Amino acid sequence: MRIISTIALVLLHSARALAAFGYTTSGNSIRVDTGGGLVYDVNKSNGDITSLKYNGVEYQSNVKMSAINSGLGTSTVSAAMVNGYVKITIKAGGLPVTHYFVAKSGDPTIYMATYITGEVDPGELRWLARMRKEVLPTGVHMPVSEIAGCTAFEGKDTFKCSNGQTRCKMYSSDRFIDDIVHGVTGTNVGIWMIMPGTAYETSAGGPFMRDINNQGGDQQELYWYMNSGHVRTEPWRLGLMGPYAMTFTTGARPSGDLDTSFFSGLDIQGYVAKSGRGTVSGSATGVPSKFETVLHWYNDKAQYWTKASGGKYTSPLMKPGSYAMKMYRGEYPVASSTVSVTAGGTTTKDIASTESNPSVIWRVGEFDGQPFELKNGDKIERMHPSDSRMSSWGGTYTVGSSSSKDFPMALFSKAGGTATINFDLASNQVVATTLRISTTLSFKGGRPNAKINSWQGNDPGAPKLIDSRGVTRGAYRGYGEQYSWNVPASALKTGRNTLTLGVYGSGDAEFLSANYIVDAIELQGPRGANSPSESDSGTPSSQVSSQPVQTPSPTPDPIPTPAPTPEPPSGGGCEQKEWAQCGGVNFSDCKTCASGLKCA
Repeated sequence: MRIISTIALVLLHSARALAAFGYTTSGNSIRVDTGGGLVYDVNKSNGDITSLKYNGVEYQSNVKMSAINSGLGTSTVSAAMVNGYVKITIKAGGLPVTHYFVAKSGDPTIYMATYITGEVDPGELRWLARMRKEVLPTGVHMPVSEIAGCTAFEGKDTFKCSNGQTRCKMYSSDRFIDDIVHGVTGTNVGIWMIMPGTAYETSAGGPFMRDINNQGGDQQELYWYMNSGHVRTEPWRLGLMGPYAMTFTTGARPSGDLDTSFFSGLDIQGYVAKSGRGTVSGSATGVPSKFETVLHWYNDKAQYWTKASGGKYTSPLMKPGSYAMKMYRGEYPVASSTVSVTAGGTTTKDIASTESNPSVIWRVGEFDGQPFELKNGDKIERMHPSDSRMSSWGGTYTVGSSSSKDFPMALFSKAGGTATINFDLASNQVVATTLRISTTLSFKGGRPNAKINSWQGNDPGAPKLIDSRGVTRGAYRGYGEQYSWNVPASALKTGRNTLTLGVYGSGDAEFLSANYIVDAIELQGPRGANSPSESDSGTPSSQVSSQPVQTPSPTPDPIPTPAPTPEPPSGGGCEQKEWAQCGGVNFSDCKTCASGLKCA
């Protein structure tokens, strides 16, 4: 009888827990029971979540609450049953924010959306759940953002532990294009952020933007960053962020394919249903198969992306409008266009790489907008450059015998020293050449200082400033500056030559000094024994320069405009071939390019 009674009590308790969908109001609190094992409380004065109980266990911290940013302050909070769903609306009194919580019967998920009409002080917009560390000990990419027992040494957010390892909440980040689900876990529980479908459409930064997901300290903090000033490359977008969700499981990672179409019947400000959207589809060609082909659409209202497969793509459901369109080789832009989207329609748009294939003597790295194949590139997203697990910075690379892992992914003006590339030339390669360096991110004005043998390349000038720490907080992507120099034949010699790379710029001490992150380096000229495969030798023609200049990848324009038509050559009887000098300070020789070329 005792065993039967116990079972009966357990069944009764479970039935009560799973059968009470709805909300109740008591004092200053709104309690939502999802009927799926999750019960949560919302403060009626400010919209904070003050309790998160899942299967009877409290996960909400009692020290700091869960909220947008660190709380919206005094707000108007209301609850209602709408078409069978619980909808809580929070209108902030002092901020341009309206936030929504939605509950669905039998589903242990807090569905959310956040509507903004202006930038939010202090310059960022995030959902932050602060939960009990003792029942949720495992964070995102554990232990990269686990700061307990470690000491802050750079700002207030970057920590060093007694074993020389480093921690920072930025190290928990993943690219938006890949970050659909992330979460924290404990015994028989997982709490997960899900950003399904077009959740990122009103965020800023594009497909390769990364931002904070987690920090483990006194509490276990779970984030979704919608906008911030972290390595910011474009203005905020305004409107509805989401829908997105925080869901509870018994530990398993949930699918990112979360249906939020029921939001269309909830009167959510700024929500655009599927019927009010359109798509773009077509072919995407010209990117070698070893690289991802990424498509990106953007204007000042929205942004979208997808990855091509088999040379074909279909966009997510997009809001109507005119968009700039880019195609990337990995993260490196290789084509651009414009496209218009109409509600209920599908626009066909084929796009092909505009890369040329210059003759290349040697190359270090890949022109893919990423430094991962270079030395320390496999670690930089998850640790500080000073971390004890990092290899030494600087170093020597020898063309023909070294691997990419021998060349540093970043150079600093006051740490790590210079990097050198030794290369041999045959007599037919001692001609005027072009040195090209692609970088992905600059800090404090850092840019390449290039010297080949006794020849010194000109200072290309400081790139556009991003007012945010980059490489020390795991970031590698900014505007993506492109540099090239004409190297005269007199600078080269048959046999061994040496390229020395340093940093123009100053900045602060060590790893906070002026720096830049390397994507790839190549010397363009007659092919030889160490030349890369011609199929991999793409160079966007719009980014090749015959002068020592840096050309940042443009910030997405508020209103996309078609690429300009190249100007025809001016004539005059002479003609410069590809890679020949065609202009510059005190240059008085022929300035007319051969057919199909443009002087840059």
